[in-house]
Order: sequence, then C-alpha cells, then structure tokens
Amino acid sequence: MVKQISQEKIVGKGCSFGTFGELLQGAYGEEGLDFLVTFPITKYSYATYVPNVNGGEIKVFPHEKKKAQAFVVKLLKYLGISTGGFVNIYSEIPVGKGLASSTADLVSCARAVSDYYGIKLDIREIEEILRQIEPSDGVMYPGITSYFHKKVEKKEFLGCVPGITVVGIDEGGIVDTIKFNKREKHFNQAEKIEYGFLLDELSHAIKSLDYITIGKIATKSAEMNQRLQPKKTLDKLIYINKQIDGMGVIIAHSGTCLGIMLSPFLPDYEEKLHLAKNYLYQLRGELSIYYSWDSESYSVNTIQNYPRNINV
Repeated sequence: MVKQISQEKIVGKGCSFGTFGELLQGAYGEEGLDFLVTFPITKYSYATYVPNVNGGEIKVFPHEKKKAQAFVVKLLKYLGISTGGFVNIYSEIPVGKGLASSTADLVSCARAVSDYYGIKLDIREIEEILRQIEPSDGVMYPGITSYFHKKVEKKEFLGCVPGITVVGIDEGGIVDTIKFNKREKHFNQAEKIEYGFLLDELSHAIKSLDYITIGKIATKSAEMNQRLQPKKTLDKLIYINKQIDGMGVIIAHSGTCLGIMLSPFLPDYEEKLHLAKNYLYQLRGELSIYYSWDSESYSVNTIQNYPRNINV
C-alpha cells in the first residue's frame, strides 16, 4: 500500500505510554477469548526516525531492539517506501516486567515514521503490522481499553481514569511475555464466566469513575492470576492495602511488578501514600511511584521535550 507523503521533516518523532500491568486479565465466553484491560501510566517510550538517502538497511539503536527493527521494516514496506534509515529509541519503561515496554517501543516507532512523512496512520493499520510481530497491549489507544492481546484487536475503548497513584515494587527477574502468552491457561467454565462478569463490572466502573470498584476488581484479578504467574508478595500487599484502606492491588499479570493503588480523589490520600511507601520499602528495600495516564497528562510537550540522548 502506497500512502501519500504530505511532508518530510528533519527527524520524525513519536512516543507511546506504557502500562502498569493490567486492571484485569483472563478469558471469557465459550471460546475462552484471552483479553486484558490496560492501565496506562505516565512512563513513555520515545522514538526518532531519519531515513538514509543512500539506502541500506534500517538500523535501530539500542541494537537489542530487534522487534522494533523488524516492525519498521514491515511498516515501510506496507507504506510503499523503499529506504534505509536510523531509528533511535529511548524508553522510561523497564523491560521484561510486564509494563508493555515492547509494544510501546513499536507504537512509538510507528508514530515516528508517520510523523516524518506526514502520513496519518489508522490505529488498525498499526495493529495489522503489530500482529505480525507479537501479541500486543492496547497502548496505541488514548486511554484504557479492553483488548484481545493475542488477536491484537480492541474490544472496547473505555476512556481514562485520572488521579490514580500506584506505589509499586518489582519482585525481580525478567518474564518473556511471548512465552507467557503461548502457555495454555486452562481456565474452567466457572472461571470464564467470572472473568466475563468482572469485565462487564470493570467496564462500567471505569466509565463511571468508580474508583473503589476498579480497585476491588484489580485485586480479584491479581488473586486469580496466582496459579499462572504467582507473585510472592501478593498476600502481603493485599494485607497492607487493607490496613491503610487503599483502592486495591494491581499486578503485571505476565510480569514481575505489583503495587497498591491510591487516589487523591479518595479520603486521606497523603497519609495513605506515606504509609504505603513505608510498608513497601520495609518489604522490598525499594519502590517506584507510577501515575495513571489521561488526556490531561499528555500534551505536545511530551513529544517536544525529548530526552537529549535520543538524537540520531
């Protein structure tokens, strides 16, 4: 497919947010359709793209970003553009932790290429190329989505939930998400029915900004995931969350991170945040703070204020 190139820039830029795991992940229906509900955060993968007028291959930096290189090659072929080029990726998102780092890299690359050529790419076009690379999270949509990650296909766009803080910890190690997604989950019929109910309830809670229900369902999903990718400290986090009256516990279902959800829109936020930090630091000796992404937290400055070390 050849797209009309409307303009060319000195450098194309793109970025994509990551996620702190998922609010819910499982399978539902007679067919047991695998799905997840994303939880976007204000951590980004940034990419720049410059073509090489002398031809050659697409070179991606850092060199280990092999999937990004394969993705850009397929994207340029789809666009009918024959060129070599240079792609530079800088990511704030930890790799191998279940925070959508890989999909965010690919989406930021797609946006950098389309930005350079002045081409408007439909999200479904990006999904079509992602589908050829790996199962993907729904980070190409501007907010929370229920998403068929193995099919690389949106179920429903649910909107944004502003004002959620996650006090998170990393249990260590790296998880191969592709291998995790290939594993048979063997959900029984009762589990699939429950996941379907939870998905309906969560979708309504997100649309109505029901923070308490969102937290309860995230916690339930974390508990149901224990037989698939167990978290050693989950019970302790659930206990701490109960002690401080937090929103709930969220996990990276296919990763190593988990955390306590809080909101400034609920009572005693500052006190709860202080307690959560203290308890989790005592538990692991380190922690990270993440914030939910929403349209107000994203602006042109996110693109313009690129880290200086991303120059190609």
